[in-house]
Amino acid sequence: MKTEKILFAILIIFIMVLIVLVANIFIINNKEKKNMNPIVILETTKGNIEIELDTNHAPITTANFLAYVNSGHYDGLVFHRVIKDFMIQGGGFTISGVQKDTNSPIVLESNNGLYNTEGTIAMARTNAPNSATSQFFINTVDNDFLNYTPGNPGYAVFGKVISGMEVVKAIEGVQTGTKGGHEDWPIEDIIITKAYVKK
Repeated sequence: MKTEKILFAILIIFIMVLIVLVANIFIINNKEKKNMNPIVILETTKGNIEIELDTNHAPITTANFLAYVNSGHYDGLVFHRVIKDFMIQGGGFTISGVQKDTNSPIVLESNNGLYNTEGTIAMARTNAPNSATSQFFINTVDNDFLNYTPGNPGYAVFGKVISGMEVVKAIEGVQTGTKGGHEDWPIEDIIITKAYVKK
């Protein structure tokens, strides 16, 4: 009788420990899901590019980019500036060379610990630091001179390519010319057919 009681008590303790372990695993998995950075897919006429955004280091920039993605702003636009051994830039112009209307410019987040290394995505801007709107570029090499330093505002990196770097390289290698006064415009239209957040 005593042995049965001891065995029963051990079984209860074992079940309770098991419940606690399962609950902890569930909580950890949920936290990991919540902390996962959004991934944006750019479907292009050269193939798909998957970009993981860094909401922790560049919250304003990622929110801005996602607003354009979710509104369909990028759908049908082209990569309008391509320079080999530098970067590919898009997010502003239609096939015909018309610049699309944008939201208000955002604050520059270049001093965020992220660097313009190969495969990272950053916001394009004018000479004014806080002027970025919808245009972005993907670095095809390490571009240290684009990083923030004292006296150099730099360009805000907000994510990185996690799949489709071969597509980026294919775009980088296309022949370019001049269109509507814009140099380095691909002769072949490189279109972003659709941009969306991966589910």
